[in-house]
Amino acid sequence: MVALPVTEREWGLQLKNYMKKNLRFVFALFLSKAAMWAQRLLGMNASYFPGKLAITLCPDFLGRIEKPETIITVTGTNGKTTVCNMILDVLTDNGYDVLANRAGSNINAGIASTLISGSTLSGRTKKKVAVFEIDERSSKLIYPYVRPTFAVCTNLFRDSIHRNAHSEFIYKIISDSLPKESHLILNADDLISCNLAPQNKRTYFSIAPLESDLKKCINIIHDIRICPKCHEELQYRYVRYHHIGNAYCPNCGFSSPKSDVIAFLNFEENTMTVEKGEMSEVYPLTANSIFNSYNELTAICLLQEFGLSPSQIKASFQRLNIVESRYSKEVVKQIEVITHMAKGQNPIACSCVFDYVRKEEGKKEVILMLDDVFDRVDSSEIMTWIYDADFEFLNDDSISRIIISGVRCADYKLRLLLAGVSEKKLFSTERELDAPDLLNLSDTNKIFILHELYAAEEAMKVKDKVISKIQGRTK
Repeated sequence: MVALPVTEREWGLQLKNYMKKNLRFVFALFLSKAAMWAQRLLGMNASYFPGKLAITLCPDFLGRIEKPETIITVTGTNGKTTVCNMILDVLTDNGYDVLANRAGSNINAGIASTLISGSTLSGRTKKKVAVFEIDERSSKLIYPYVRPTFAVCTNLFRDSIHRNAHSEFIYKIISDSLPKESHLILNADDLISCNLAPQNKRTYFSIAPLESDLKKCINIIHDIRICPKCHEELQYRYVRYHHIGNAYCPNCGFSSPKSDVIAFLNFEENTMTVEKGEMSEVYPLTANSIFNSYNELTAICLLQEFGLSPSQIKASFQRLNIVESRYSKEVVKQIEVITHMAKGQNPIACSCVFDYVRKEEGKKEVILMLDDVFDRVDSSEIMTWIYDADFEFLNDDSISRIIISGVRCADYKLRLLLAGVSEKKLFSTERELDAPDLLNLSDTNKIFILHELYAAEEAMKVKDKVISKIQGRTK
């Protein structure tokens, strides 16, 4: 057989990859592969330790291991996991074999573990496409080595003040770390994240004006009240929640950028019409909340830039649902039992969920499971975030009872009392599994179980107990 000629470019790439793989890298790859095999043999996830081991042994391991040709990264305060899952599901549905850290860590060690799992023993990649969820603070440790073709940022808000300080602090980390060649997918309705890495190519998306839009922010937190250029007070054409909306400066002309991709929502018909230039397609809404509509639009915008046609994306979305660990609904004897993630230590995420609950029709009872994973091991975690969250939204006549569960139940009760909620509506238990016992069920149409990110499994147990209680009542 005659050997096919190797082009100069291919030869150069082979030489470059060979030079990357020094003895330290080979040793780190071998041991991390062995660690991954051993952890999986023991039934462990192997999403963090192998990568941590590799980076410890070879600090520039991420730069030396071969990466897929096309890399999509998703970062941001809220929605990045949901957006990643949507992108991954649609690509997989369209026949792409994708490398992803779906069930793994989103810091540098997690990305390293994912690349190790998708490589051969020589460090060559097995996949052509990768989708990585990236922790915002880890951007500076990842982007110098993993240079995304497309970099998505869902939004930037205050989050976990003890780790992330302020949204402007996180903004600078991401903006300074993004490679100049990365094509950015950004939310034009977020005046913070839309200005990331101004030198980069970008595609903006936004949601067209809605009847529910406001003229002024009603949330406790509003992180961009003044013009970042001349420091005059910004005027908003419309506000969705917090600083999400469309604003302009009456003094210097600074304003929200013009969108390349615009979505028109119809919650009555449960559809989203997405327009890009001359193209228009109607997609099914995966959820009836504005923040999840943004998640879906983010994924659609990225997938179009990736190269999928609107019809391909639509066909896949018709088969998708939000992961049940983040949202689920079941009707039992005419009562809806709904679990909804309300990310602890994150005032924006909780405020959006509280607002969503109060706007839902019917008489409601609410179970709160907001303790962070650190609280579950008797940590003295910072609790200042609850005074940035809009617990006032739960002070609503449609909510007849709020059951507060977890070791921090006294803190949440105090916050709800300060929000004006009647003490007669509040019931507490430190044991989350005891929360269903405190439900009333009289004249109740919906029961919301609002749970923290790391309490998804516990929330499902509470949901099962709620369902059993409903099924067992005599009325």
